[in-house]
Amino acid sequence: MVDRYLEHLLIVKGLSENSLSAYSLDLDVFQRFLTERGGDIEAVTDETIFLYLLHLRQRGLSSRSMARRLSALRGFFAFAVDEGLLAESPAALVESPKLPRLLPDVLTTDEVAGLLAAPDVDTPLGFRDKAMLELLYAAGLRVSELVTLTPLDFDAQTGLLKIFGKGSKERLVPIHYLAQDICIRYLQSVRGAFKPVEHFFFLNRSGKGLTRQGVWKLIKRYALQAGITKDISPHSLRHSFATHLLEGGADLRTVQILLGHADISATEIYTHVQSKRLLAVHEAYHPRSRLGGKK
Repeated sequence: MVDRYLEHLLIVKGLSENSLSAYSLDLDVFQRFLTERGGDIEAVTDETIFLYLLHLRQRGLSSRSMARRLSALRGFFAFAVDEGLLAESPAALVESPKLPRLLPDVLTTDEVAGLLAAPDVDTPLGFRDKAMLELLYAAGLRVSELVTLTPLDFDAQTGLLKIFGKGSKERLVPIHYLAQDICIRYLQSVRGAFKPVEHFFFLNRSGKGLTRQGVWKLIKRYALQAGITKDISPHSLRHSFATHLLEGGADLRTVQILLGHADISATEIYTHVQSKRLLAVHEAYHPRSRLGGKK
């Protein structure tokens, strides 16, 4: 049953290898939980799942990790019902653990400028890294989207970047002229110095595509070089991209499209930025706010 579900996720849903691996791992943990207690999937009830969540809590898992495990079970049992393998889903009515609303760590515009200026553009590696950082911030890319880009995904005439996001969903994102210029120069004059073996946009010294871990290490190094004390990752530039757009006046729906979020609720984590801006506008222009100033 699990194998059929994973095959469904791969072929029908088009999930990435990393997502499939995560689902497989989550379902394997649940299967081991059942086996240790002499149970099987066909006999699972909502009480079984509740005990499983309690077991995860006792092992010290966070609410976020538990919610992910429960989400994997919901998807699996819903598939089993659709396929006629089970009469009903035992996970349908189990409530998700309450999750804290975490605000992403965002760089200031000055910190972004310092990070983008850190690479030494007089060397091929430094120029590559400059283009990589510019593109991450210009398009709000996930690191998985960055490392799978190819030269054909960038249209130099229109300034559009074709991105394949989660679930192989395609979106087009415009990038600003500075990012366009450095990408054109990188593709025309620098990328060839890496003697390409693979057809990816960004290459390592061996001519193969960069890994997510490689990008993470580079950003850590340049953050240190730029004097940034925040604990940042490639995703920090994506968060900064969204936050700075909203600060500049972009609406939430536009940011959702640019980020490639399927559901606007995923973008609403950035609404704290809009709230601050609305408060500032209210204090600046409401006639009662201007009476006497702040105390």
